[in-house]
Amino acid sequence: MTKIDWNSEPKAKITVDGVALEYACWGPPPHKAPTVVLLHEGLGCVALWRDLPERLAAATGLGVFAYSRAGYGASDPANLPRPLDYMTQEADTLGQVLGIAGIEQAVLYGHSDGASIAAIYAGSAPDMRVRGLVLEAPHFFTEPSGLKAIHAAGKAFDSGDLKAKLAAYHADVEGAFRGWHGAWTDPKFADWNIGDSIDHWRIPVLAIQGRDDPYGTVAQVTEIEERIYAPVETLLLEGCAHAPHKEEPEKTLETVQSFCATLMRLEQEEVALG
Repeated sequence: MTKIDWNSEPKAKITVDGVALEYACWGPPPHKAPTVVLLHEGLGCVALWRDLPERLAAATGLGVFAYSRAGYGASDPANLPRPLDYMTQEADTLGQVLGIAGIEQAVLYGHSDGASIAAIYAGSAPDMRVRGLVLEAPHFFTEPSGLKAIHAAGKAFDSGDLKAKLAAYHADVEGAFRGWHGAWTDPKFADWNIGDSIDHWRIPVLAIQGRDDPYGTVAQVTEIEERIYAPVETLLLEGCAHAPHKEEPEKTLETVQSFCATLMRLEQEEVALG
């Protein structure tokens, strides 16, 4: 299996199952430090993390790896319509990406759809490389208010300025939006639920949620607290909507840095104990 070049130029690509996915790296490579793996939201990509990866690497001393899923950013287009279990399928892809990237110890940091993908992977794959989860605005089940917000996004894309804004980041902006929006607005998706993934986690978790998030309520975090068998920390942010790392960047970065520092300390103590 071909490993990536950690010093690659921006928009370098790896190939998974014949699909080219763009990626980018920051900080030390996997053989020198654990890696924070960034999994973007439903309309995100590598570029839309903006300066978070660089700041995260500097704050934690860890490597940071981000990639754009098929259909996003500069990655190859995805086949549409997306299946309703597309996040479960993306969790399968994640496992292959970790191998190609040569990642030996990982903290999965997912935002929105990316958080759900990380949750599914950690709950279904016995992967000892994954040492912790950071779940920002995660979805475990649909909520009427969230579905309403997604329908509103469709109107903003069709008749507002959302399409023009996203076109600056996605080579196939129609595919990126329609793939996400089409799945979430399918009447059958109302029954989507991945809460049982929580039951299988055995690693520390940090959950971050804005109290004014139109796409998901605090009930998503409560689901974690009520079902988890592993250590969990929560950060609930007043006056914050769907993207804490953009809306409350300092508080979010500080909390993630502290969480990662605790993980690394526990790892060192475990090694010392043999």
